[in-house]
Amino acid sequence: MIYIDDRQDKITVTEELIDNLQDVIAFTLKEEDVTVSYEVSVILVDNSYIKDINRENRGIDRETDVLSFPLLEYPEGKVYSDIYKGKNFSPEFLDGKDLVLGDIVLSLEKAMEQSLDYGHSFMREACYLTVHSVLHLLGYDHMKEEEKNIMRLREESVLDAFKLSRA
Repeated sequence: MIYIDDRQDKITVTEELIDNLQDVIAFTLKEEDVTVSYEVSVILVDNSYIKDINRENRGIDRETDVLSFPLLEYPEGKVYSDIYKGKNFSPEFLDGKDLVLGDIVLSLEKAMEQSLDYGHSFMREACYLTVHSVLHLLGYDHMKEEEKNIMRLREESVLDAFKLSRA
């Protein structure tokens, strides 16, 4: 299940945007071998809201584009598919419920600004940031150059499947 909660009033949230966000999340999870029922929450916010969350959770007093709050822990250098590919979580672990992967907080205001800065569509930027965040929920990171390259390839692979090009 994918939950989307719009908590901002700066950018109009269309059905097309919601559908595209849900579709890229579902596609990314399928591509990353998530084979169980899952739950992901997406909170759509403005720059002020995400700045507050960034300060409270990361001690960084500035706005950002997207924040990820994964609920699963992964060993360093490992991602979801490294651990669970071809395996299902045991019924005891899930207790008949969806696998809760975590929360995504997306600043639509920042996505709009960045789409203009980078010269591509708002839809592309919002979907890119969402895919980026989903990959974080699955254990991907970009602190090291090698990890960053792997993550960028996964992001672009998903966006290419949706024909969401950079330009």
